[in-house]
Amino acid sequence: MNFSDSQIVGSIMTDHNFETTDNIAEADLIFVNTCSIRDHAEKRVRARLQEFKKYKKTKPGLIIGILGCMAERLKSQLIEEEKMVDLIVGPDAYRDLPRLLTIAESGQKAINVILSADETYADINPVRLDSSGVSAFISIMRGCENFCSYCVVPFTRGKERSRDPETIVNEAKDLFNNGYREVTLLGQNVNSYLSESGTGFSRLIASVAQIDPGLRVRFATSHPKDLSDDLLRTMADYHNICRSIHLPVQSGSDRILKLMNRKYDRQWYMGRIEAIKKTLPDCTISTDIIAGFSSETDQDHLDTIELMRWVGYDYAFMFKYSERPGTTAEKKYKDDIPESVKSERLKQIIDLQQELSYKSNLADVGKSFEVLIERYSKKSGKELAGRNSQNKVIVFPESNYKPGEYVNVQVLSCTPATLRGSVLHP
Repeated sequence: MNFSDSQIVGSIMTDHNFETTDNIAEADLIFVNTCSIRDHAEKRVRARLQEFKKYKKTKPGLIIGILGCMAERLKSQLIEEEKMVDLIVGPDAYRDLPRLLTIAESGQKAINVILSADETYADINPVRLDSSGVSAFISIMRGCENFCSYCVVPFTRGKERSRDPETIVNEAKDLFNNGYREVTLLGQNVNSYLSESGTGFSRLIASVAQIDPGLRVRFATSHPKDLSDDLLRTMADYHNICRSIHLPVQSGSDRILKLMNRKYDRQWYMGRIEAIKKTLPDCTISTDIIAGFSSETDQDHLDTIELMRWVGYDYAFMFKYSERPGTTAEKKYKDDIPESVKSERLKQIIDLQQELSYKSNLADVGKSFEVLIERYSKKSGKELAGRNSQNKVIVFPESNYKPGEYVNVQVLSCTPATLRGSVLHP
């Protein structure tokens, strides 16, 4: 979502006679688009701001702005703590950037962190920053109203509001006509997408898939309580809707799920996994897991480990619990799990996921997949890399193909993270 927001900001600034630069020393304006989901993310932002001090010294007119969730959460506190910050802009106030820049250029501090109930930036054509020209993000909705007890997003991004479906389909059409071959529909919870005209997410994703069979469609992220059978059937109906679902579980313990206010229990989640595997047997499943949430016992942790084994996740994003100020968890529960215990539990989760990912990849050795080439391999300019429908990276020899093309690749070997193969020539 932040990457997508940065592209919206890029478009607004381009319309006001700015251009991007790869050389930070040339910049007249530096924006840091921030995340508040974990304390580690905020610490990285503060470290980055310290790096920018040297540019302030050599370029006195340089303006530094903080954008996004951290700007919304800390507001004027950032101006006081980070003296060199000139601009604080929340995620719903990017249209106001030109006016705020005028204020900042006059030597005053400029702040706008007002949350909106209707801003979707639907009419702004994002500047595709650092784009491969192959794959692009499309933000279909903003905000969140789930209020998981550990999460700041509802407070930093406001109420859910969905874009008009016609603007989304038109953006996807334009991308396809300009050579893009994959779009990812983005939202804090895409399953709860609902336009004013009554279009739900299943109808929306079908409309995007109908643009052209050569356009792959992905989406992120799903909330388990809203993952419908209708969506799974729609995915089964269109081969170009990718066979990959990210379904954050966070914990395998019913007690912890209730404390987290996740609005489902272990049995419900397992039912959704069974529905995915029944309707889409070739679908990969990924997840998010938090280790060491408030009052988590050894048994709660083992419940998570057991659920991981039962699902057999193909990959996962795994974190230690990070208490966020202002959340229900911070107000009501103690962050009482020692850091050493959090670290040990996270290590066990990561080690298990390595095992599960390797097992998943080993099962693909010998199989053939259609791969959308995205780039040259990071390790070798003589190898290409792309993803299959299941969102797995496959690396293979160049073979006179280039990014943006589809090729059939047979998997010959693997690591826990990557498949390696060779092109099957017609």
